[in-house]
Amino acid sequence: MSGTNSELELLTGGPVVVLVEPQLGENIGMVARAMANFGLSELRLVNPRDGWPSEKARAAASKADHVIDAVQVFDTLEEAIADLNFVYATTARMRDGFKPVRSPIVASKTLRAKYDAGEKVGVLYGREKSGLSNEEVALADEVVTFPVNPAFASLNIAQAVLLMSYEWMKTRMASEDETLFTAVEQTPATKEELFGFHEHIEEALDSRGYFRPAAKKPRMVENLRAVWSRRALTSEEIKVLRGVVSSLDRFSRKKPRGAGKPDDSDD
Repeated sequence: MSGTNSELELLTGGPVVVLVEPQLGENIGMVARAMANFGLSELRLVNPRDGWPSEKARAAASKADHVIDAVQVFDTLEEAIADLNFVYATTARMRDGFKPVRSPIVASKTLRAKYDAGEKVGVLYGREKSGLSNEEVALADEVVTFPVNPAFASLNIAQAVLLMSYEWMKTRMASEDETLFTAVEQTPATKEELFGFHEHIEEALDSRGYFRPAAKKPRMVENLRAVWSRRALTSEEIKVLRGVVSSLDRFSRKKPRGAGKPDDSDD
């Protein structure tokens, strides 16, 4: 699904996303799209292989132009993070060293607390093929790693950014069960509405010869009512269903009434 709704608030800010020597413009664009999906907007590139700007990146960003337009490019990682107070390095493999290793959930909560306190924070992501070097990880304060399949741990950088950005978005919600929109509120149907619908559809079916043979009609009606009573229909749904029956009934009136009446000899 793509596109934005101009009437909704465009979330921006959040941790700085730093891509170290990204290779493909398409991957940078997909990173920008993932960031925009979850309210991040500051993207920094360290020595991108194919240079910058990149039309391929803009195309892959799927209208996340506010991220693409604000991209900053640096020659070294040290320059890219010089103004940040706290930085995570992402990795999917064991590393030598003494840095704390956090899960995305813990890392995102830490980033949120520091960000809300006024600190500038960021997350480092490595090259598509080799990730971050040990020297680059050493520049970070802590490490964040993803719970992936140990035998197939490699993530595309856009996937890694998406996972962290999702966890970041969750930290702004009052509850992890919260959603940005909800289903339309509906009123449970009363029994009177349900009985009226039963009569409506049964009359329409009877006039079209649905209940055949006639001796089986009571059981067929019972089965139909069991189907419609199986779930809790709402008043709005009853209205929709009755509208459908009325529409079909009007259409079929072009045919002689009773042409399909039950035949007791049918089986």
